[in-house]
Amino acid sequence: MKKSLMAALGFMALALCFAQATYAQNDAKAKTVTAGVTDPTPAAAITATTSPIDLARAALAAQGGEKFKAVKNMILRGSVDLYPPNSTQPIPGAFIMVTAGDKLRSEIDARPAISFKQIYDGQQSYSSLPGVDLPPVTKLGMGLLMRFDQPGHTVSALPDRKKQRAFRISNADGNVTDFYIDPATGRVMSFSIPHSGVTFATEIKKFKDFEGVLVPMSFTQRLEMPQGAFFADFNVKSVKLNNQMGDDVFQIPN
Repeated sequence: MKKSLMAALGFMALALCFAQATYAQNDAKAKTVTAGVTDPTPAAAITATTSPIDLARAALAAQGGEKFKAVKNMILRGSVDLYPPNSTQPIPGAFIMVTAGDKLRSEIDARPAISFKQIYDGQQSYSSLPGVDLPPVTKLGMGLLMRFDQPGHTVSALPDRKKQRAFRISNADGNVTDFYIDPATGRVMSFSIPHSGVTFATEIKKFKDFEGVLVPMSFTQRLEMPQGAFFADFNVKSVKLNNQMGDDVFQIPN
């Protein structure tokens, strides 16, 4: 069970990175932000006839639009409760996740049950869990949303779920993410990612606006595996944007 739990948590760390991936398009002035200030401006009205491409456009605008795309890097710290299949007793831990363009570093510490680290330096990946590789975070999840209007990307319709409008973004490499948004605000309330034969599902419960950039502060991830469903509840306690950091943050261990 511990081996399967470690593998599931490794995949969930991937989903965490896809949930928070950022991509720098310019050299914004470095600064640290540790508290939300205002609610984001609601997106343009979304109706039952709004096209998939306009749904994607509204979702990106709600996320922060050009401000979101211009973030140089992001550092998240917080707590996580991990739930193995058929268990109601959480394994408590802490996490840190750093993204900067294609680069990322993710760590979860829930000792003595589990502790692991994953790094992608922009060219190669490292994981303390054997067999867990990291694709570039710009090709799935929020990274895919930021590129929906670029060549090689396709936005298509999906059936709505409850009161949420839905659409799918795929790229030329076959990477896919399904998004479900609140029609009142355009916010992405949940998304799912099929990857390596499994599907990650992320449901966002709470947001904060950090100088125009919308950041999920509380969210649940679900991973269906042969052993059953794995769950992880993440609560972000610290958010830092556009900090100075050295390349050694993403250095692959020898």
